[in-house]
Amino acid sequence: MVMIPFFNRLLLLLAFPFGLYAQAASPIAQPGQPSAGPGGSEYIHQEVVFQDFATDPDGYWLFEPASPRPDSADVIVFLHGYGGYNPMIYGQWIRHLVRKGHIVIFPRYQKNLVFPRPPRFARNCAQAIRDALTELEGEGHVKPRLDALVFAGHSYGGVIGAKLGVQFEKFNIPKPKGLLLCAPGTGPLTGGRLRSYKHMPSDTKMVIVVSKNDEVVGEKMAKRIFRTAANTPDRNLLYLYQDLYGQPSLKASHNQSYSLDMEFDSGVRNFTAKRALRIAKVDAVDYGVYWKLLDAMVDCIRDGEHCEIALGGGYLQTGVGKWSDGTSMQALRAVLPPDIEDQK
Repeated sequence: MVMIPFFNRLLLLLAFPFGLYAQAASPIAQPGQPSAGPGGSEYIHQEVVFQDFATDPDGYWLFEPASPRPDSADVIVFLHGYGGYNPMIYGQWIRHLVRKGHIVIFPRYQKNLVFPRPPRFARNCAQAIRDALTELEGEGHVKPRLDALVFAGHSYGGVIGAKLGVQFEKFNIPKPKGLLLCAPGTGPLTGGRLRSYKHMPSDTKMVIVVSKNDEVVGEKMAKRIFRTAANTPDRNLLYLYQDLYGQPSLKASHNQSYSLDMEFDSGVRNFTAKRALRIAKVDAVDYGVYWKLLDAMVDCIRDGEHCEIALGGGYLQTGVGKWSDGTSMQALRAVLPPDIEDQK
């Protein structure tokens, strides 16, 4: 028989309950990326071809799927927030979209933080879209399909996307079939806003996501777009709330859609880029809200699939995921027409 000295036995007895406590007290974690479905990691392409045509303030960056390279692909126009003209800021979301099989056009509508002024932003975006589509029709590119064209915009980019969704004919660009507006707003600036979005086409599918703790632009612009686009029945206003149940907690601030990918770094280090480098992370809000909603919207427009995830206010749309102990995360709150709550 092996004899354990008294002192060592005492240490084992003392350590045993603390070990159980440490195991029981391990932090409750966020879910990872789902393996399939909208927002999931079921990718059909392994590589992203990244090209820079963004020297001018109406230029653009282009992202195409490869390995394998398809003959054609649906197009998503990704509209950055104010000062966010470095695609690394949203890079992992862009990579996700391209590996799912989409071409992403990322217009640059600013030369710097002061020029051009906001009334010029939509015109610059439209020029970039036209030029990118012309480039894609040339040799060596995946050919663009526009039957399920969707614009996704963050912050000022959301306001630009809504304007282009109404005035696409004026700007001589293809009609977007869907809009995902993430924390849309302009802060103290007014350029690019419309007084009313009543001329938004009736067949446009539009989802607006508002972060309840948005410290930058708040909710005002999102409510205006939702309230005045009264002739567009397929529109949803979704509220994202923080959830402090687990670690890291679920945030609901203005820049939740940031998702760094340094391979797409253009080298810009303005205030917006430095803030993104400091705060950006990919978490359940990306997988279970923004990425999920955009994937589902494209599927709904193109194939009539996952419409109950893209729209409608049901749990498939508003659910974010489950904490590691099985507790549901704080769901989005949906406002649907003809509801009047939160439209004032």
